Parts: sequence; structure tokens; C-alpha cells
Amino acid sequence: MADDSSSLDTLGATAQGKLKSLIERIERLEEDKAAVAGDLKEVYAEAKGEGFDTRILRKVVRLRKQDAAARQEEEALIDLYISAIGGL
Repeated sequence: MADDSSSLDTLGATAQGKLKSLIERIERLEEDKAAVAGDLKEVYAEAKGEGFDTRILRKVVRLRKQDAAARQEEEALIDLYISAIGGL
């Protein structure tokens, strides 16, 4: 195993500082991501408590992210595939 000080010597001071900065930013973003995930869980739980189907809510959110052309193309393919197998 390499000596830690010799390993640090292979990275210049600027690179070490940049690496530390990047890692700290990633850690902060991971914390933010966990907080947002918790917030989303709470909102979906609230929606469920109000009687909404969270599976459908997730699908609506996904569809709203798509542009209209992509959504229409997906719907056309679904219709084509259903038709090809003789319907539902």
C-alpha cells in the first residue's frame, strides 16, 4: 500500500483543492437530494390521504415532463402494439 504522503505528492495543491471542493459539492447535493426525496414522499402521502391514486399521479407527472410530440409518439406505439396483439 502506498504511503499517504507520497500519494498526495502525485496531486498538486491545486488539484487537491479542486478534488476536495468537488467532493464537498457532491456531498451537499446528496444531502439535498435526500431532503427532496423526503419531501416528495410526504407530498405523495398527503395525496394518498386525500384519496388520490399515487401511481396515477406519478404517471401524470412523468407524462407532463414529456414534450407533446414524444407523448403522442408513445401513445401511438402503445395503440399499435395493442392492435398488433388483438387488443386488450
